Amino acid sequence: MRTTQERGPAEPGASQAPAPGASRPAGPLATILGSRPVHVASGSRAGNSHPKQDGPTDLRLVPPALAAWATAALALDASAGWVTGVVLLCVAVAGGLLAARRTGAQGAPAGGLRRPSGERDRWGSWPKASVAAVLLCVAAAAASAGLHGADLRRGPVPALARQYAEVTAEVEVTSDPRLTRPRIKGDHTAPTAVLLDAEVRRLTKADGTVVATRTPVLVIVDAHSRTLAGPRGAPAFSGGGARTAVESRRSPWLSLLPSTRLRVFARLAPPLAAGDRVAAVLRVRGGAPPEVTGEPSGAQRLAGRLRAGLREATDGLDPDPRALLPGLVVGDTSRVTSELDEAFKETDLAHLLAVSGGNFTILLALFIGPAGLAQRVERRGLAPWLGIPLRGTALFGGVLTLGFVVVCRPDPSVLRAAACGTIALLAIATGRRRSLIPALSTAVLLLVLYDPWLARSYGFLLSVLATGALLTVAPRWSAALQRRRVPPRLAEALAAAGAAQALCAPVVAVLSARVSLVAVPCNLLAEFAVAPATVLGFAALAVAPVAMPVAKGLVWCASWPVGWIADIARTGAALPGGGVDWPGSWTGALLLTLVTAAVVLVGRRLVRHPWPAGLCVGLFLLVVVQPPPLTRVITGWPPPGWRFAMCDVGQGDATVLAAGDGTGVVVDAGPDPALVDRCLSALGVDRIPLVVLTHFHADHVAGLPGVLRGRSVGAIETTGFEEPPDQVEFVRAHAAARHIPLTRAAAGERRRAGALDWQVLWPPSDRAPAPDGPNDASVTLLVRSAGLSLLLLGDLEPPAQQALLRSPAAAGLGSVDVLKVAHHTFLVGHLLESFRRQLR
Repeated sequence: MRTTQERGPAEPGASQAPAPGASRPAGPLATILGSRPVHVASGSRAGNSHPKQDGPTDLRLVPPALAAWATAALALDASAGWVTGVVLLCVAVAGGLLAARRTGAQGAPAGGLRRPSGERDRWGSWPKASVAAVLLCVAAAAASAGLHGADLRRGPVPALARQYAEVTAEVEVTSDPRLTRPRIKGDHTAPTAVLLDAEVRRLTKADGTVVATRTPVLVIVDAHSRTLAGPRGAPAFSGGGARTAVESRRSPWLSLLPSTRLRVFARLAPPLAAGDRVAAVLRVRGGAPPEVTGEPSGAQRLAGRLRAGLREATDGLDPDPRALLPGLVVGDTSRVTSELDEAFKETDLAHLLAVSGGNFTILLALFIGPAGLAQRVERRGLAPWLGIPLRGTALFGGVLTLGFVVVCRPDPSVLRAAACGTIALLAIATGRRRSLIPALSTAVLLLVLYDPWLARSYGFLLSVLATGALLTVAPRWSAALQRRRVPPRLAEALAAAGAAQALCAPVVAVLSARVSLVAVPCNLLAEFAVAPATVLGFAALAVAPVAMPVAKGLVWCASWPVGWIADIARTGAALPGGGVDWPGSWTGALLLTLVTAAVVLVGRRLVRHPWPAGLCVGLFLLVVVQPPPLTRVITGWPPPGWRFAMCDVGQGDATVLAAGDGTGVVVDAGPDPALVDRCLSALGVDRIPLVVLTHFHADHVAGLPGVLRGRSVGAIETTGFEEPPDQVEFVRAHAAARHIPLTRAAAGERRRAGALDWQVLWPPSDRAPAPDGPNDASVTLLVRSAGLSLLLLGDLEPPAQQALLRSPAAAGLGSVDVLKVAHHTFLVGHLLESFRRQLR
């Protein structure tokens, strides 16, 4: 008979191994979490001190989780026969392995000789059980994915979508409404629409037949005549461009909450791309308000009030904190401008605008204390301070987890964090040691079985990779840095930022075709502000419905760390060498993985040699900062004494006229803020006395945020023909946000900046512009710079070109060195010939 020797409480952080012969707890949870209960015979409600138990990393759940993940991703599009065959085959083989394991166990003599431990591990029961577990997880994932995929193909909706039928449908909203990214098509911006994920619950066909179903669809609302503005009529900016207001009030479609039921008359269409998790697209025409047939659930109404309270509390803040704090806390990015959104993407800080496991980790740590003390008497969270025992802590933590998911919405990263947190809380409640790798594997396995579409989600992949990096790579890097005398906290922060970037960068490169060189320092600097901003933001979220003045005080305090994060993003994005273009494919991801591995291997050796390491750091800083004198010496750009430059912005115009050292007059901004910003940075222009927008077409004004980014601008001059109205509002909104005066150009106007002077030739001031559209109202400039003359025609149409030839201003032109032609080039030859004859 064997006995187990019990040990008393150990010092915090001490390592404790089980006594010889001690039995491990039985059952799946024990296999995952290990160790023994600490609540039994405890003299304290909080439980006995439970020292940390270190040992080999438990990777037994990793293969089943990965196998289920891969199977779910493949089986969503598979046929029913294929799925059935995989399930039956896996179950049969797993059953055979388990039966063989049981037979072998029963045939072994009770007191006979045992095989050596290594031989048993290789040929004994564990390999059979492990393979059987993987096969059973594959079978479960295939069955779950097959059923979810079949939901998209069954019922009347897919067939009607292929016929582009018009139907009356009753749908239930399953996501928050969101706005499409404005896209530049030619000279105009594509209409902005409202998107909603929903389920069709009832369908009325054109012949009056009513069918009950439950089919996921994407609802697109073309709200052309309705405003897509933010609260209080302020234009809402997000993603790649502006959401401009046509009316002064917010579209009612943007106020819908998940679980709301609607009746819509719409046209069905097939999904936009194969492999989507929707069976059809439901397109609602017109700007009529939604017809609500069922109110949202109580939980969703509460979540909506909390989110609205946070938005109201932030109304009085500066623009950046006002936009970022709701995004940082609950993922509400409706106020984030295109300029700020682009800055966060270029510095790989965009994950802060999507609620992730980091937010929940901060809340959980605030409640239960640091992870290392979660089960000990020395806990430092709010729970022990309030006298809550461990099991009560787990119960309240579960309620906190549920509320977090409801308020922040069940996005992939939120679900992954909630699953990991739930398993950790379960470990606390049972008094068993937490093992975070098995917890992450269990979370992945359960979530993929619950929602197989997560297996194809890039957000879920990035979330798991970041968490895995923090659990596996970061501790080793942190220990290596501490061995080289780096302070512990700094080492942990550097290792966490570097590990997450190393594992996530290849996937980010696939999505953005760009690699940020400033991601690690930007994330490192922002990390110190995330925790206080998150805690204060969630506190404001909780108290806003009952004490708005207190909530406003909390968000004012939170605005300081949030403003710090915004400044980091803007500064990092403004660095000329902050990112490099990269192949946006999985081949590019593999190449980046190899490059990252090489950098890590070389870096490990360079750390041991201070002088070469310092030289490499200096070279890296020069590449990122790219001082203009050094850049000019190496690249020859910009050439010395340059007078004007045409920026490569695709379709559209963006011209820069040199007006002194670091100063330039910009004529038009092109369609893409990033491209024109990159061009101005390469030219070293950071002061702009005047921005001239020749007319209000999108391919000339949509890049204005890139021109304004990080630069001082004296004024913006435009044409007097204010069409189209949405682009006019776009320009006005950005000018007002930066307090930049707007002026109108008229023929005869003369200006000067340094060695640069120019004269406005068109539009004439004595009559209204030609009625044929904005092109005929283009501002036309005659520019002179150090003996060089340029004629910039904007986008003048042929009639306006002829009118310009006959105008008094053109009569005294004289010779012109450079002619910037209008985009209507079929009359360029005639125009040049006319000028030639006139100049004779």
